[in-house]
Amino acid sequence: MMVKGLSIFLYFCYILVFIHLCKCQGSSQGQKWELNGRNLEGKGKLGGHGHRYKRFNTPNFFQLRRGDLHINVTNWGATLVSLTLPDAKGHLADVLLGYDSLASYMKPSSSRPYFGALVGRVANRIKNAEFTVNGKTYQLPKNDGNNTIHGGLIGFDNVLWEVKEQRSGRKPSIKFTYHSFDGEQGFPGDLDVSATYTISGDMELRLDMEAIPRNKATPVSLINHAYWNLAGEGNGRDILSNSVTIWASRYTPTDSHLIPTGQILSVKGTPLDLTKEVIVGSRINKLNSNEKPPGFDHNYVLDGPKLKNGLRLGARMKDHWSSRMLEVWTTAPGMQFYTSNNLKDTVGKGGVIYKAHSAFCFESQAFPNAVNQPNFPSIIVKPGQIYKHTMLFKFSVDM
Repeated sequence: MMVKGLSIFLYFCYILVFIHLCKCQGSSQGQKWELNGRNLEGKGKLGGHGHRYKRFNTPNFFQLRRGDLHINVTNWGATLVSLTLPDAKGHLADVLLGYDSLASYMKPSSSRPYFGALVGRVANRIKNAEFTVNGKTYQLPKNDGNNTIHGGLIGFDNVLWEVKEQRSGRKPSIKFTYHSFDGEQGFPGDLDVSATYTISGDMELRLDMEAIPRNKATPVSLINHAYWNLAGEGNGRDILSNSVTIWASRYTPTDSHLIPTGQILSVKGTPLDLTKEVIVGSRINKLNSNEKPPGFDHNYVLDGPKLKNGLRLGARMKDHWSSRMLEVWTTAPGMQFYTSNNLKDTVGKGGVIYKAHSAFCFESQAFPNAVNQPNFPSIIVKPGQIYKHTMLFKFSVDM
């Protein structure tokens, strides 16, 4: 109860500080940015060439552009807000579900989806909201039944990150940093975290996540929780007619609360076998799913070949209507494939209503509840070590 009470208190402190600083900033410094013909409701400025941001202590929107690839991010939750790119006919569309206003992103995580957010200190679920490190048991807030999900009541998605640097040029980028204090959401030790978004190619977005524990060993597993619809987030099409491929011959089965049992099983002969291209909707009703409507919400054990840079192809999705295609390359061992089964009439950009199966998520990650499963790859990071996780989003048009 004490941890939960402290978490709620800290969250409201963030909101009060934000309101105060916005009042001090003055409306003359604010800009309204256009997103697909709509204004982004927030104050912000574009950065220069490698400029270090010491002034940005309030939530803002920031832009990265290269050719026809346009990206908006915010330092609230190091969140990916929009990603606009052309289809086979050259028509531009935003392929990310989300909101128009900063205020919507700043609502408590329990009342909204994790649209585009940087999730941590530990993404996905931790059984019974507890774990033991070096003989000491740590209690976390319970925000998913009896378990903890996505870092707790106030995870990294619901805090203000510092804008450390923004660069333009051929590979425009922005780097966010955050200091997670010892005991935050129950986790041990001070942790310095960074997330860098880079447009690394004409149709490529790279996300580099790092974390450095300063004084205690701690579990770390960071992800980006983007909700994708390659046809365009507001056109009313779901993702059931999309084709999916995941380079994984095994998965981690779960109990009725989506906690892994500790087993690692083959997907062969099951509806979870996505090693060859499959229409998403052709498998949905064959799944043993407790969610209503049913859908994918499974962690796959990636086993495709690694490149020299440590990346491997994890998953691919094709939208046959627009011919857009997304590949996710990653350094992580797992991939959570989620078909937004729990979206329930969520009001998104431009007042569009997002429903179940309006999007998909490719969340490359450590295995869920790995901190309590000794046979899973460890997520404990010790002082002197550096946690690293890279995601590469490659977009193309399938002609």
